[in-house]
Amino acid sequence: MPEVLKAPLTVEFPFTRSLGPVQSAFLTGLRERVVLGVRTGDGRVLVPPVEYDPVSAEEIRDLVEVAPTGTVTTWAWNHEPRRGQPLDTPFAWVLVRLDGADTALLHTLDVPGPDAVRTGMRVRIRWAEAREGAITDIACFEPYDGEPDRTAGHSGEFEDAITGIVAPARLDYTYSPGRAQTAYINALSERRTVGERCPSCRKVYVPPRGACPTCGVATSEQVEVGPRGTVTTFCIVNIKAKNLDIEVPYVYAHIALDGAGLALHGRIGGIPYDQVRMGLRVEPVWTEGARYPDHYRPTGEPDAEYDAYKELL
Repeated sequence: MPEVLKAPLTVEFPFTRSLGPVQSAFLTGLRERVVLGVRTGDGRVLVPPVEYDPVSAEEIRDLVEVAPTGTVTTWAWNHEPRRGQPLDTPFAWVLVRLDGADTALLHTLDVPGPDAVRTGMRVRIRWAEAREGAITDIACFEPYDGEPDRTAGHSGEFEDAITGIVAPARLDYTYSPGRAQTAYINALSERRTVGERCPSCRKVYVPPRGACPTCGVATSEQVEVGPRGTVTTFCIVNIKAKNLDIEVPYVYAHIALDGAGLALHGRIGGIPYDQVRMGLRVEPVWTEGARYPDHYRPTGEPDAEYDAYKELL
């Protein structure tokens, strides 16, 4: 059996979001070394603040300053920090109920080891030197044995309030495509497209999945399909993707390769975007050294009849 492929893979998406008045005040307060919570109708103070009472669902806007000191309510030791975490040395994840709050805030505690952490211990915020209006403006918590810090009763009003944030989401992992897709990828390196046929319904899946999702049985019979195919449906892309050197507008389509029972994705080139249509016959275009087609172009054949691909939409 050929060696199954595996490779490191990173999925990353910087998510931009706007802030409502409560979150805006909370993050702006962190920039100014002020911690704000929000008071509910029954008098509880929630930190971090939310815009709606989780019990009554009523909108809440009554901002309250709480102290930068507090008590650890529970914790877990992190012996191997990951990329992007607040500290690059082993630390404790802690839930801290700040003085004046009724709920706990999740953050990190900088201590030399797990023996230095306990539920009920007193801690204080260590502020980041450079602050920009983010939860990372709290660099971490540190042990504290003094009296609770006093607050000035800040109103939550700021001159230059933070109105939006960019939250980077990233997942690093090792991906293995498995036996079926390894064979598919290896065939692509030879400029061939290979699927697998279900022994029950006889549908040919491209890319192969190792099992038929309809019949629930394993697939192993390899079938070479294409290289030509038919556009079953498509979309016109008008927004340029970051780090993708393709000028907009361009067309991305579902393409049913000849002999396949499932359409795959591919970019359409060699034709103006507004001339792409359902039923268009296309063929792959390879670039030197590529492991998959760069795009698909028209073959010049007559368009396929709708009945020939309607089951693959």
